[in-house]
Amino acid sequence: MPRAEAAVPVRMRRVAVVAPEQALRESLVRIAEAGCVEIDLAGDGGPDVRGPAATRLRRLRSEPVRPVLSGVRPDLDALEREGRTDLLAGEAQVEERLGGAVRHGAVAALAGWCPETEVGPTAARIAGAGGALVPLRTPRGVDPPTLLTGAKPASPADGATSVRRSFTRLVTTYGTVPYADLDPTMAAGVVYVVMFGLMFGDAGHGLLLVALALLLRAGRPRRTAALRPLWPFVAGAGLAATLAGVAYGEFFGPTGVLPVLWLEPLEEPMRLLASAVGLGAVLLALAYAAGIVNRWREGGPSAALYATTGIAGAALYLGLAVLAGYVWLGRAAYGVAGALIALVGLALAGTGLYATTAGGPGGAVQTGVQLFDAVVRIGSNVVSFARLAAFGLTHAALGAIVWDGTTALAGRGPAGVVAAVFVLLLGNALAFSLEALVAGVQALRLEFYELFSRLFEGEGRPFRPWRLPVEHLTAAPAREAGPSAAREAVGHGGPAREEEP
Repeated sequence: MPRAEAAVPVRMRRVAVVAPEQALRESLVRIAEAGCVEIDLAGDGGPDVRGPAATRLRRLRSEPVRPVLSGVRPDLDALEREGRTDLLAGEAQVEERLGGAVRHGAVAALAGWCPETEVGPTAARIAGAGGALVPLRTPRGVDPPTLLTGAKPASPADGATSVRRSFTRLVTTYGTVPYADLDPTMAAGVVYVVMFGLMFGDAGHGLLLVALALLLRAGRPRRTAALRPLWPFVAGAGLAATLAGVAYGEFFGPTGVLPVLWLEPLEEPMRLLASAVGLGAVLLALAYAAGIVNRWREGGPSAALYATTGIAGAALYLGLAVLAGYVWLGRAAYGVAGALIALVGLALAGTGLYATTAGGPGGAVQTGVQLFDAVVRIGSNVVSFARLAAFGLTHAALGAIVWDGTTALAGRGPAGVVAAVFVLLLGNALAFSLEALVAGVQALRLEFYELFSRLFEGEGRPFRPWRLPVEHLTAAPAREAGPSAAREAVGHGGPAREEEP
């Protein structure tokens, strides 16, 4: 995949599904089976407007079922008698889309969205049914729906896409990326695992996470099969924790198995704290850079210039960082330069904020409060990264306590050795479970509140393609072939592929 395409959401095209009236249903069935087109629905029908299939489904009053489409036009009365609520539910969705079609003579059309790379294959698919997929211009003032690259299904051999897909939930949990913005999936995933590793720095515990990731990849245990796509994410977190543990000299605590390559957390806490805050400052600078790009893509140069998450906010952040350098180093030139840059940032941000108010004295007061909040937030956000060191110290302290207890018991005869092994295993199990939870939550908090809040100002709309399994009856229509025959044909409720004519 080209890097430029990987840095933004999947390109979307506005399309129209056009077909003769008698061929529209079959075209829709093929679109549902392909599952890559989002069809616009009429929003003014109201809850009381129902088609024949929806009416029969309501009469059955069944529990929610997984909808299935019939490959041929079914006999609705027969489906109702046989209790085929799955096929009735699928037919009700077809009716909903047919009801929203625009008709001109014998031709009907529906509008929607489709990934640009899927337009050609989908057009060829429905051409066999007599339909056509026609690309349209994107309407003004309408943003296409967002589909992140990692949200698309990945083949087992596509390692890069599997990694991206495992990181996608980090972003989608926060919200839907606006279509015009950058796709932060890979960067967000890498930053998360690095921060997790710094707080969970123990080579032994990290290797346990890697082993857990390999089990997930193998689908073991079976009850965790739904978590299998997350195995690259867990493996990345385990690898980061292992590398941090090697740097700290921690292997199931300060056991002496590994030498200290960088620093020992409990012996050099201030150095670890300074490193954590420095890393946070760099990450915030990168978040501001991505925010500038997003504001420019969303609203042009003006939006990028005056936004507190754009150039104005970045200038304010840079000015305050230079002023911090003046306080640290005591050089007057840093103080003057920092003050000037910060004033420019405040002026730009104030101009943008004031333009969003009603004006007058009230608008000025509101702008002042918002500027004060922006300055305070910058300081608090930088300091917030100190938690990387704080929880790294906590992990190291727990490991030290367990190891001290183990060594103290090991010298008290055979019973002491047994007790020492028990303390080592139980203590590491508790430390692993507790710290994995804490480090995971804290890394997520830093990502969402300190970084993502600068990347995104609004939220997009997720791409929701219409996708249903299709049951292709090969013997007889539903009126003659009962539920058992239909199930034998293709397997009840399962997707089946129709050979192209």
